[in-house]
Amino acid sequence: MKRQSGADGAHPRPGTAARDRAAWFLVLPALLPILILSVGPLLYGIALAFTDAQSGRTRSTQWIGTLNFQDLLHDTLFWDSFRIGLLWAFGVTVPQFLLALGLALLLNQKLRLRWLARALAIIPWAMPEVVVGIMWRLVYNPDAGILNETLRDLGLGDGRDWLTGLATALPAVILVGIWAGMPQTTVALLAGLQNTPHELHEAAALDGAGAWRRFRTVTWPAIKPIALAISALNLIWNFNSFALVYVLTSGGPGGRTRLPMLFAYEEAFRYGQFGYAAAMGCVMVAVISVILACCLVGRISAGGEQR
Repeated sequence: MKRQSGADGAHPRPGTAARDRAAWFLVLPALLPILILSVGPLLYGIALAFTDAQSGRTRSTQWIGTLNFQDLLHDTLFWDSFRIGLLWAFGVTVPQFLLALGLALLLNQKLRLRWLARALAIIPWAMPEVVVGIMWRLVYNPDAGILNETLRDLGLGDGRDWLTGLATALPAVILVGIWAGMPQTTVALLAGLQNTPHELHEAAALDGAGAWRRFRTVTWPAIKPIALAISALNLIWNFNSFALVYVLTSGGPGGRTRLPMLFAYEEAFRYGQFGYAAAMGCVMVAVISVILACCLVGRISAGGEQR
């Protein structure tokens, strides 16, 4: 009787172990930076959350268990920032996706100078967040900003200080977040639209399907996995936003734009409460993990529907 091959599971093929070692050797250069720069600091931050670590070289650090988390449960300022962070994340992500979807559908059409429109659409994505924040601070400037100047020219009032008003600061910052993050969503959705077979649209049109029906039965099922993935990533990125809001308002006025990341930054580097700030980071990691789990369930459900 002939010996079964490794594909049947009886005996591994000769050289399989050597190939596995070679594969790990090739993966190691990419894996080490992830372990050193991402996994290591994450584990260190989680451990730091169970200590009373504070700034100061001569101060010893003591293990205090879950005391930071107990204090966090009763910290109304943190939970206010958490609520503001959720409002910011969903307030940016949802309009961002809807506008990006409309723009991607438009850029997918056979238009004149379409290449130029696609190039212009990704300009905000190419700009650093700090530059975007400085630029929009000039736009919102109460005295010489283009927004207030336009309102005065149209006779719609004398304008206002958008970034320091209690009622306007958060909506103004959300608008900037939508503008800055829309290009990457547009590019992802446009890639999905371009990979949708054109024959499916032609067949649906021959069957008498209108534009909305073609979108609902052909376009959306094709781009749904991409839409779920990019929306989840945008929600995570927006919830973890720091630089853009810091440059625009630094969390003001009166904490109306103080996102959780800004609150943790202040606790750590302004007040020196490293352990307490690390506990805040652990809570944010837990929230992000829940979002990723929901995204994974959505991707699995979408894959099952396609099959």
